[in-house]
Amino acid sequence: MTLFSLIVALLLEQWQPLSARKLPLDGLTGYVNFFQNQLNAGERRHGKIAWSLAVLVLVVGIGAVYYLLDYVHPLLGLAFCVLVLYLTMGFRLFSHYFTDIHHALRADDLLRARTLLSDWRGIPSHELDSSEVARLAIEEALLASHRHVFGVAFWFIAGMLAGIGPAGAALYRMAQFLSRRWGTLHGEDHGEFGLFARLAYHWIEWLPLRLTAITFAIVGDFEDAVYCWRTQANTWPDPEAGIVLASGAGALGVRLGQPIPDGGLLLDRPELGAGDDADVDFMQSTIGLAWRTLVFMLLLLLLLTLSTLVG
Repeated sequence: MTLFSLIVALLLEQWQPLSARKLPLDGLTGYVNFFQNQLNAGERRHGKIAWSLAVLVLVVGIGAVYYLLDYVHPLLGLAFCVLVLYLTMGFRLFSHYFTDIHHALRADDLLRARTLLSDWRGIPSHELDSSEVARLAIEEALLASHRHVFGVAFWFIAGMLAGIGPAGAALYRMAQFLSRRWGTLHGEDHGEFGLFARLAYHWIEWLPLRLTAITFAIVGDFEDAVYCWRTQANTWPDPEAGIVLASGAGALGVRLGQPIPDGGLLLDRPELGAGDDADVDFMQSTIGLAWRTLVFMLLLLLLLTLSTLVG
């Protein structure tokens, strides 16, 4: 059921993507705001209680619905797994931006490529040249492939093995959402409320990040990927994201990071990867790396499933 659910959810999203995830996010925002408004007294323990309650209610609820549907009929349980994955994964959520930027650069339409990158990142990109646009697009794609596909898939599989059904995927997405929403709160009104949200997401991301990086190395240039991971990841402002970026850059044989223009000045960023400067051809290689990583993970899950059935 686990493998089949992942495949069906991926195919469903390719056929009919939820482009902006507006409806799920609207409901989720109201849900987390309730806990924040009721429990935010500016102390770390309040943030811990709020995070625990928000996540526990969601995970237990999804697990209970899954077991009820699976008890009625296994096909209902399967359909619910697909639904949860469909709402928590997001391959097309980022791939259409990347593909459109790729096509724009192929057509030498730098203005459109800059506009698309600005819409994707939410940061003005009008000062970037074509190589810088390609470089930043590759960085965004590597991180997005982990956060919207591989990280969700890992926790979905872990949840199925742990007996909580598709709640593992919801746990990962909720932890990410709370880290982004509560982990950035500052000022006297919030105090240390958001610290636990950031810490919890760090714990939840620890293993999936490294598995994604290892898989990038396996399906790409293994030696360069491991070398860049070991020597460059910690130089990135966010060392956790640096693991994925450094490994992906090494696997592709491309140089990422590096200073970029920002408001007339150069924004200093460490160099990641090894090899040639980013260009439109490396964008095509990035698409291949993401698909190879996904296929490798599905094949590994297939082998595990077959070994379980044989055993």
